[in-house]
Amino acid sequence: MTETRDEWIKKRAYALWEEEGYPTGRDSIHWEQARHERDTLEGSAATPNGKEVKAKAKRTVTGSKTTNGVVKPAPKRTASRKTAS
Repeated sequence: MTETRDEWIKKRAYALWEEEGYPTGRDSIHWEQARHERDTLEGSAATPNGKEVKAKAKRTVTGSKTTNGVVKPAPKRTASRKTAS
C-alpha cells in the first residue's frame, strides 16, 4: 500500500509534536516543518493527486574530492581585514 503525501506529513508532524513534549498551539508549525521536510525529500516529485512516487536516482558527482562517496566541503576561508589609514 502506498502512503499519500498528506498521510506522511501527518505522521511526521505528529512525531515532531511528540519529540517536543506534546506542546499546545504549535500544530501549524509542526505541519509546515513536516511539509517542508517532505518537499525536500521528494524534490517536488509528487503527482497532482498527492500519491507518493519513487525518487529519481541520485547523480554521481565527478571531479570533486570524495571519500567513500562522501563529498568533502571546501575549507573555510578567512577574510583579511584592511586597516584604515
